[in-house]
Amino acid sequence: MLTTLTILAVAFFVAHVYLLFTSFGKTGFQKQKYLWSHITLWITGGIACLIALLFAGKSVSGVIDVFDTPGKAAILLLIAFVLSGAAHSIVKLLVLPKYQKTA
Repeated sequence: MLTTLTILAVAFFVAHVYLLFTSFGKTGFQKQKYLWSHITLWITGGIACLIALLFAGKSVSGVIDVFDTPGKAAILLLIAFVLSGAAHSIVKLLVLPKYQKTA
């Protein structure tokens, strides 16, 4: 189960990166892809939180054991949302203005 959840988390993170970078193309800024890039990041955080809730404290991994309480596991969700917010701010304030000038 841990392997399956880890593979799912990695797959969603790869999808996040792919969607994020392909949101900006020759056809302009694609809002739908950009939204899905954020959603896939949130799903990745949710899966990471689930992994921590299920496997922390069971000596499966030293990294997972760090998140040995529900509160610590929830930090993984918080990290995903903070990263999403930071990325959105960077794109909105720095990338889009320059991107729209060249388009």
